[in-house]
Amino acid sequence: MFFAGLFVSLQEKLKQGDMARKRFIWEKAQNGLMKEVSVIIDTETGVNYLFVVHGYAGGLTPLLDKNGKPVITPPNEIID
Repeated sequence: MFFAGLFVSLQEKLKQGDMARKRFIWEKAQNGLMKEVSVIIDTETGVNYLFVVHGYAGGLTPLLDKNGKPVITPPNEIID
């Protein structure tokens, strides 16, 4: 339960802009009943993260390409 609360707290902070405007962009969200799948882009490194919430559980991991390398968005393609 602690981790679920932590992820929901992070999710809300990012959406409200407490952290988002400075470093992270939230995009490509897919929402359903008690679940959400989103991609978070780190504007400093370009690294994409997969963020999943399902019910009271959630997880955050780097998004990987077919070769197992982190997906990186080039700086010129990052739109705030």
